Amino acid sequence: MEPVDLAVTALHGSVGDPALNSMNFLNEVAQHYPDAVSLAAGRPYEEFFDSALLHTHLDRFRRHLAEEVGLDRAGVDRTLLQYGRTKGIVHHLIARHLDVDEGLTVDPESIVVTVGCQEAMFLVLRALRTGPADVLLAVAPTYVGLTGAARLVDLPVHPVAGGPDGVDLTDLRAAVRRARAGGLRPRGCYVMPDFANPSGVSMDTTQRRRLLDLAAEEDVLLIEDNPYGLFPADGTDRRPTLKALDTARRVVYLGSFAKTVLPGARVGYVLADQRVGEADGAVVPLADHLAKIKSMVTVNTSPISQAVIGGALLAHDCSLVAANVRERAAYARNLRHLVDGLTRRFPAGGPVSWTVPAGGFFVVVSVPFAVDDALLHRSAREYGVLWTPMAHFYDAGTPVDALRLSVSAVTPESIDVGLDRLAALVTDTMAAGVTPQCQGSGTVRVP
Repeated sequence: MEPVDLAVTALHGSVGDPALNSMNFLNEVAQHYPDAVSLAAGRPYEEFFDSALLHTHLDRFRRHLAEEVGLDRAGVDRTLLQYGRTKGIVHHLIARHLDVDEGLTVDPESIVVTVGCQEAMFLVLRALRTGPADVLLAVAPTYVGLTGAARLVDLPVHPVAGGPDGVDLTDLRAAVRRARAGGLRPRGCYVMPDFANPSGVSMDTTQRRRLLDLAAEEDVLLIEDNPYGLFPADGTDRRPTLKALDTARRVVYLGSFAKTVLPGARVGYVLADQRVGEADGAVVPLADHLAKIKSMVTVNTSPISQAVIGGALLAHDCSLVAANVRERAAYARNLRHLVDGLTRRFPAGGPVSWTVPAGGFFVVVSVPFAVDDALLHRSAREYGVLWTPMAHFYDAGTPVDALRLSVSAVTPESIDVGLDRLAALVTDTMAAGVTPQCQGSGTVRVP
């Protein structure tokens, strides 16, 4: 054993937490198997990437600062090249986007522009966690980035049942009351109402209203994460966000431009218009306090990155719906192709079943055997296909008999190759003596 300078026990407990290991593992596993078809990554479609647009967007935002904001040349250069305002420099354009695409009228000062949505999660959880009695509720299965962020601030995550309606309201109410009866304080509930990662499930409008009613009755904040809401599949109308239905400031809204504009820019935001009473009697938006935390974490989000996003927004009159017509069509095509491909390869009534989401990136496939990281490595090494074990989205740390497929970063041709390889893996694994746990119906439609 080599000598060490520090024992892992001398570091914060999160560094060895499975949630943090999951994020690194899922990000890096594809690099170990570059020849494998990846149905794992929830990355945006790359066929429409064009680096020449970086200069176009940057120049458009520069002209916006000069012609619409009224800055002189020195002011424009300072805004783009100097340390920037902690809350961001495109907050007014984000507010305009929310008005255009979501029907939300918001004060730009209630927005903090962040380094990706991941920082937005961290800021919110850091602000809410005040002591050891605080806990966070989250609909399970849960995006691993949220679980990891909670670990960093020592905020335990209590799962709430999801199900076909997106969230089991009876279980949510019981979880709130059970926590309080145990002397704990639920600070909020994390939800992804549109094409959730990883389940793909969405809430209908009635369920969203019921969730808001329950949050008011139980006095709980809702943390709404919406990276996929602009990507309903063919013939599916977009539903109002929870925040658009929120009349009592119950919802903290997390947004990202990774899926809708450019992941490499690493720009997200948080809309936090909750009113906070200060010791001197003043009332400020929660966003002001999130900005204080941000100033000690990343100081400010790169003005250059923000300018690229700002230029892209301006190019489409701040409508990301208009900006993503091609992308929405590509994702809908791929989703349809993947589901049809599963239907051709696995007979109805057999032990393999899958969800049919109404949009987004993800399909969950249930199989009659345990799915873990070892099986993923075997799949990549011997069969040449990557996917994501669903166990990464649960907190129990045990294998789950399901895997997640992503349609976002592939072509129909690569989907066919990947599904052929997945079918071979499933067939061989079952033939090795695995006893089916249940008989599936082939497809499970989710809202």
